Amino acid sequence: MKVTVERAELLKSLSHVHRVVERRNTIPILANVLIKAAKGTLELKATDLDLEVVESVPAETGQPGATTVPAHVLYDIVRKLPDGAQVQLEAGGERGTLTVRASRARFSLQTLPEADFPDLAAGEFSHTFKVKGAEFRRLVDKTQFAISTEETRYYLNGIYLHVTDAGGKPMLRAVATDGHRLAQAELEAPAGSQGLPGVIVPRKTVAEIQKLLEDKEAEVTISLSATKIRVQVGAIVLTSKLIDGTFPDYGRVIPQGNDKTLIVDKDEFAAAVDRVSTVSSERGRAVKLSLGDGKLTLSVTNPDSGSATEELEVDYTAEPLDIGFNSRYLLDITSQLEGDTAELKLADPGSPTLVRDSTKTDALYVLMPMRV
Repeated sequence: MKVTVERAELLKSLSHVHRVVERRNTIPILANVLIKAAKGTLELKATDLDLEVVESVPAETGQPGATTVPAHVLYDIVRKLPDGAQVQLEAGGERGTLTVRASRARFSLQTLPEADFPDLAAGEFSHTFKVKGAEFRRLVDKTQFAISTEETRYYLNGIYLHVTDAGGKPMLRAVATDGHRLAQAELEAPAGSQGLPGVIVPRKTVAEIQKLLEDKEAEVTISLSATKIRVQVGAIVLTSKLIDGTFPDYGRVIPQGNDKTLIVDKDEFAAAVDRVSTVSSERGRAVKLSLGDGKLTLSVTNPDSGSATEELEVDYTAEPLDIGFNSRYLLDITSQLEGDTAELKLADPGSPTLVRDSTKTDALYVLMPMRV
């Protein structure tokens, strides 16, 4: 194999694929990236057996061929090469090495045979649809913070993506929950997504999709089967296994009859929660909301470090109510709201609270209260 590629192109591509490779690997081939030179292109591929990323970059191919080299080492080499350098990759002979040349630098890397590299064969996809990068990124951004990190409830370790009927309109909906909070966002179901099976996209795959969708203008092609998802953005193709489990009936958690409405300036509220929570305990992070006529008092009491209170003027006319929340969860949710005001629908100190943007209706959040 002999191929020449522009350093910036190679670095950009390696930055996408090398992230999939785990730093600690018991299977040596999984620490490697597969590089394949064909007519006018260089293809790079990395996998952790659950997730695979493939990207092609334009290159001058002197001799087609393929090999695999340590992904993080190659990425670090290319990162440190001078801007504008032409990188020459050459493999062959009996030694089992890849030579990397750029300007006056020369590296020789150990390789493993291409035949040993695993292929995450995707099989057939039952549904394929296209969606704007900005719209799909929004779905993911609005929900990913609520993904559970608790490995025992593995079916909560991802985003539940499905098509549902909302007010007579089919909507593509994303939901994530960790049992303490729930995030839901939706967009109009794109053509081709009707009848989509409900799938759970794993947390690591969600993080990679977010990074691939940095270009908001890009169009995304999503293909789904009952066991795999494929996301294509330009020359990058990400294929991932889905979580094999049943997502809980989240609709039962979303409160319908909460009759007390609090409307508050989002930024003022978030800043006040952040300030008073400075004295809260690391473990509990509890903040108490005391609601009266047109007034909200935020308070934190920590026997070890002291107490804090702050008062805000709010739009609230229902009967007085004291309720506690995890301050970090409150801040996570308010950071997702886009309008100037947040609307909280409350019932009582022991029931879940519904939080949404006063102006936008395509996302909602549910937060479980804490005892304070």
